[in-house]
Amino acid sequence: MSPTFIGLVCLGFFMVKRIWAQPGYHNKPSLTAWPSHVVPVGQHVHLQCHSHFGFAMFRVYKEHGSLVPKSQKVLSSKNFIMGPVTPAHAGIYRCYGSYHHSSTWSTPSDPLEIMVTGVYKKPSLLAQLGSVVMSGENVTLCCHSESSFDMYHLSRKEDAHESWLHGVQSHSGAFQADFPLGPVTPAYGGIYRCYGSFNHSPYVWSDPSDPLHLLVKENSTSCSPSPTEPSNQAGNLRSLHILIGLSVVILLLLIFVFFLIHRWCPAKKNVPIPNREPEVDGMVNREDPEVEDPQEVTYSELSHWILKQKKITPTSQRSEDTPTDSSVYVELSLR
Repeated sequence: MSPTFIGLVCLGFFMVKRIWAQPGYHNKPSLTAWPSHVVPVGQHVHLQCHSHFGFAMFRVYKEHGSLVPKSQKVLSSKNFIMGPVTPAHAGIYRCYGSYHHSSTWSTPSDPLEIMVTGVYKKPSLLAQLGSVVMSGENVTLCCHSESSFDMYHLSRKEDAHESWLHGVQSHSGAFQADFPLGPVTPAYGGIYRCYGSFNHSPYVWSDPSDPLHLLVKENSTSCSPSPTEPSNQAGNLRSLHILIGLSVVILLLLIFVFFLIHRWCPAKKNVPIPNREPEVDGMVNREDPEVEDPQEVTYSELSHWILKQKKITPTSQRSEDTPTDSSVYVELSLR
């Protein structure tokens, strides 16, 4: 490669590095606190400054305060141990990063608020509907104290999410603040604490209140069944199947009995009741078979419930060897 090309490459790299070294061109670092940004008085806290760039130095500043000692090691993540903390450590912190042999620092990180607790007497926290509520209910937490705090702060498990409201004076002379959580779900369950502070030192808080364990139960229509519920449901289902089967059997038996009664009653009504008095007149005299014709057919006609005997002799005579075939008919006519 020619010396001119190498010179241009070096010049370009130097210019890019100079541009990145100006505030606003660097990737700004981020600042976090461990284990929490809410620190009891007398305890220690670790301030961690993070960056994707290989900054050689980090500095942490407290707004309206002094400089926290800088680190000289070349690391992309820096820890600053601060403590034992006092009310003077409470406030807003930012961190900066810089390369070796550079007098320019990066863009400051987003602000980190450090709260120092345990300076004032603790308030009390309660839930208006009780500590055990159902899912969907409107829950309001009330933090009150006999001290004239200007602000009340609510924390959930001391995480990074706090909410606060201005304190208001109650009828009993105590100041309090209500924290409406709205319609709650099981995700709202947890340990809550509240703090009090004054306007002249908003980052210096009181001792935390006694913990409030909020338990949010699922509604009976939406909750999942417990391990013992499936067996109960199976037993109820079997009982229901048995009842349905018995009902079907009883219904079929009733239909069968009704069918038998319906078939038996009409047959009984249609059976004629013969009059036994004229039975002698209507009897067929069979004692003298020689007198009667072999092909003689005897009819009996019942008129007005009286049997009458009729004999019909066919005109055609059969041969003598034909066996005697005599038939008797009874004709029933109602007039």
